[in-house]
Amino acid sequence: MKVVLDTNVVVSALLFERGRLAWLRALWLDGRVAPLVNRPTLQELVRVLGYPKFGLDADDVEAALAAYVPYTATITVAGTVPGGLPRCRDRHDQPFLTLAAAGRAQVLVSGDRALLELVGRTPFAIEAPERFRARFERGRVG
Repeated sequence: MKVVLDTNVVVSALLFERGRLAWLRALWLDGRVAPLVNRPTLQELVRVLGYPKFGLDADDVEAALAAYVPYTATITVAGTVPGGLPRCRDRHDQPFLTLAAAGRAQVLVSGDRALLELVGRTPFAIEAPERFRARFERGRVG
């Protein structure tokens, strides 16, 4: 399943091994999901991993990226928003919508309210992590 995981979802899955999103890591490690990335989303991930509140040094950031990036598929995205795709009220979230559309993702996983407000308005599902997890617990992947 091709998915787009927003930065906060990825950071939570990577940094908090016993946290509420740790289960996501198993999905990409097992190949049950193929997270899509592009340059802007990877740049944001690197930037967020560098926040002082996480206390990560360069080696820690590199290790976190090594636990994620090899399991992703890189998509090249044109600079414009694909036709029919809504504009997100938070412009910083637009790259995730654009990536999901360009990569033909089935789901964009986010806890971000600005993205969740767009449920039903995109050619892909937008789901909070808990709802996304239910797909795997009930065996309905896809």
